[in-house]
Amino acid sequence: MMRSTAVRRTALAASAACLALLATACGGSDSGGGDEEKAKGGKSEKSSSAGPAAGVKTSGELEKIILADGDVEGHKVEELGAGDSVSAEEVSSDKDECTPLAHAQLGVELGDPAATAQRMVTQEPGKPADGGTGGSEELTEEDLENFEDAIMGALDATTTMLTLASYEDGGAQKALAGLRTAAESCSGGFTGGIKGDGQKVTGIEEEKVTGGEEAAAWTVTTEQEGEKVPLKLAVVRQGTTLAVFSSFNIAAAGSGEDFDLPTAVIEAQTEKLG
Repeated sequence: MMRSTAVRRTALAASAACLALLATACGGSDSGGGDEEKAKGGKSEKSSSAGPAAGVKTSGELEKIILADGDVEGHKVEELGAGDSVSAEEVSSDKDECTPLAHAQLGVELGDPAATAQRMVTQEPGKPADGGTGGSEELTEEDLENFEDAIMGALDATTTMLTLASYEDGGAQKALAGLRTAAESCSGGFTGGIKGDGQKVTGIEEEKVTGGEEAAAWTVTTEQEGEKVPLKLAVVRQGTTLAVFSSFNIAAAGSGEDFDLPTAVIEAQTEKLG
């Protein structure tokens, strides 16, 4: 039955997407060491005897303005645990000019920031409509369809890896410009991701997004076992700080259908950037 096939494809593709896009971020992992700062979802600012430049936020300051649980209605915000993040050394691309895209998709810092902080923001799925057999022990065709609709509805939730990064010497502008250039140069496709498990990107299309002093967004279409999987990538710059949003939707991963940018998440974080 086509609908059952779609449900199976959703589960398989979602698992592949979680592993390839966010490493262990979908379920957490004990690997990656016990680094205290990583466990808190942020990285310490680089040491400097002169202190941070004017306007450049420290890790502590980023932690105060990054989204917290309760900031976005219908979404859960969580700190990353040890092993949930990916380092630049773990990521590769078959085209050097596409590396910024591969980094951004996986929540790797762009350029050379002075400090960073990260969160995982997960949309809470809507409750399935009440249905059932009405006391009968036999499942009807309608019951099966309602059950599959409930499963797909539960999977139709967007998860976003949110990264805040603060830069010195115009680094935020340079990082965003580099990402724009990569999106344009690599629109025809490339292969990149976690080393040994690279994703085939088949297309990149610009999306509309507003916020901050600069903003940009794209739909990145990847291919998983012959099936198309859409992803969303957005970035907002406010002063010396970049907010990068890398999002996937499990239902879309199974169906290949597009999904919306997490505008509520982007708007809430942009407001907190000041």
